[in-house]
Amino acid sequence: MKEIKKIKIVIAGPFAAGKTQFINTVSEIKTVSTERKTSSSAEKGVKDYTTVAMDFGKIRIDDEHELYLFGTPGQSRFDFMWEILGEGALGIIVLVDSTDPKTFHEARRIINFFQSRFPVPIVVGANKQDLPNAWSAEDVASALDISEDEGIPVIPLSAKNKEDVKKVLLTLLEIIKTTLQS
Repeated sequence: MKEIKKIKIVIAGPFAAGKTQFINTVSEIKTVSTERKTSSSAEKGVKDYTTVAMDFGKIRIDDEHELYLFGTPGQSRFDFMWEILGEGALGIIVLVDSTDPKTFHEARRIINFFQSRFPVPIVVGANKQDLPNAWSAEDVASALDISEDEGIPVIPLSAKNKEDVKKVLLTLLEIIKTTLQS
């Protein structure tokens, strides 16, 4: 019997970017979640619950590979978890709420954090494309000041749409494969 290769992927991004939804949409197991009631009034205005440690989901790709998806908390007060969850990751997806440009600065800070500590491929998911007023992936890339030489694709998606989520994951896996082969 072949040993299953476990591929660790981190799903990061600002508060309410859709990280938990992203994992819930594709995980083949019930997502392990550490959600608690939001505490600040600003957060309560956005959503009732927030991740405080991590989310965990799993997908079997084929007979030899499983994806382990680790979702980070979005608030910077939990950023110590980013370091812990980033260990051993082969790739990182940073989700951005395309309808909320005031979170773009935080998304860039998260990209910078992971780039400085973990030299692995990063893909940005421009989430909530199904909502009115969503910025295009191109505009999100420009707002995040992602340069050509960074090699970070920005992919439009709705984290509620399984095909969209799979497209983001497959894009990251292709980059990981290319990186490992070089």
